[in-house]
Amino acid sequence: MRTASSSSPMPVAALQHPGRAKPEAARPPVARRALESWGRTSSAAYDTVSLFWRTDPLDIPAGQTVLPFGLGRSYGDSCLNEGGALLLTRGLDRFLAFDAASGVLRCEAGVSLAEIVALVVPRGWFLPVTPGTKFVTLGGAIANDVHGKNHHRAGTLGRHVRRFELLRSDGTRLLCSPEENADWYEATIGGLGLTGLITWAEVSLRPIANPFMDAESVRFDALDEFFALNRESESRFEYTVAWIDALARGRSLGRGHYLRANHATTPPALPLPPATRRLAVPFDFPSGVLNRFTLRALNTIYYHRQRRKVRRSLVHFDRFFYPLDAVGSWHRVYGRRGFFQYQCVVPFADGEMVMRELLGAVGHSRQASFLAVIKSFGQGRQPGWLSFPRPGFTLALDFPNRGARTLRLFDELDRIVVTAGGAVYPAKDARMSAATFRCSFPDWQRLVPYVDPAFSSSFWRRVTSNAASGAPHSAQ
Repeated sequence: MRTASSSSPMPVAALQHPGRAKPEAARPPVARRALESWGRTSSAAYDTVSLFWRTDPLDIPAGQTVLPFGLGRSYGDSCLNEGGALLLTRGLDRFLAFDAASGVLRCEAGVSLAEIVALVVPRGWFLPVTPGTKFVTLGGAIANDVHGKNHHRAGTLGRHVRRFELLRSDGTRLLCSPEENADWYEATIGGLGLTGLITWAEVSLRPIANPFMDAESVRFDALDEFFALNRESESRFEYTVAWIDALARGRSLGRGHYLRANHATTPPALPLPPATRRLAVPFDFPSGVLNRFTLRALNTIYYHRQRRKVRRSLVHFDRFFYPLDAVGSWHRVYGRRGFFQYQCVVPFADGEMVMRELLGAVGHSRQASFLAVIKSFGQGRQPGWLSFPRPGFTLALDFPNRGARTLRLFDELDRIVVTAGGAVYPAKDARMSAATFRCSFPDWQRLVPYVDPAFSSSFWRRVTSNAASGAPHSAQ
């Protein structure tokens, strides 16, 4: 992470980060690298081009399409471009300007959210919206228009992006904002990196008094109780989300822990641990370790670990927002075959019934999920044409890759979601059919004229072709 001066009158904060050494010679030639999705179900060898200077033209390998690639935290293939090349954006990692009075931050697209919070939290600011990991780049977060636990209040990250520069393959540079090149602004936010390269972006942050959260965890015994808690909590808490036991059945269907929090207004009386100490999974677990029986046991233990109905605590923001970031390479616990995350959203109308139907289908399949999260999306307008969130309930489930069995389950979940008028999340997807995508995003063709002719992705080719068949791709 590096700093650079800006021609803007916005004051630049003093930044104390060493950064990485920048090559002073000409950029390296195209390098061949093996890369995979975070879920590890999509992998290939790619020609890669490392980017270091946002002022340089794009160096596109002859005869290939390209796609920006940041930290590779997309679960499926939306960050990959099999048969093409990848533009590695982490070299674009400079902070350009930060107004500590107004909370407006400008930085290059390869800066990670982890680097942003390290800079701004000590100065009394926080991300307006953050996903469940801080190990994503700002450019990738905009391209996927990420959401967080406060969607009912703040919407997606894209709503807080003031402007950005978009570099096209023909050398055109567009300054995009709600007032200038507004169509390109709306196409690029949530546009999956297909409209060109975001070189830098400017974001409005939200003020905080300190790094801590006033948090509550409420144990609930069934899905009906979750819906009641959610209705009661969203008016009082900025951040809401629930973990559910996806393997519970009968009267316990959908039991779990409801997490809700606000930013603390006063610091703790006694020093608290600043953040979770980071460990790492050192090797791939055997593929059969996470099965229906072990995951049922883990879910039961996790559910009963909280004895009291309500537990209140003052916790560091890291522990509340990014619990999985405390475990490096945590995806290795699923083994070399990897895992799928299935995330969908269904409208509030009949949403409670549809959530029960989805969990019932998971139970009937006899497949197991430990990381199961449910929350609701708010009513605000989405900034991007392909933004995933819309008013309704969203459910995210992680499944070990069991090949055809898992894919058959997802086909059934797709049927339920599409029938309810819902959508499947592209950033998490590795297998949805073109038919499911087009039902999820009926206005998808609006994006087509804005897709850069030199940009493509494995996901985009999969979901915009062979729509008649509607057949999912098989797992690798």
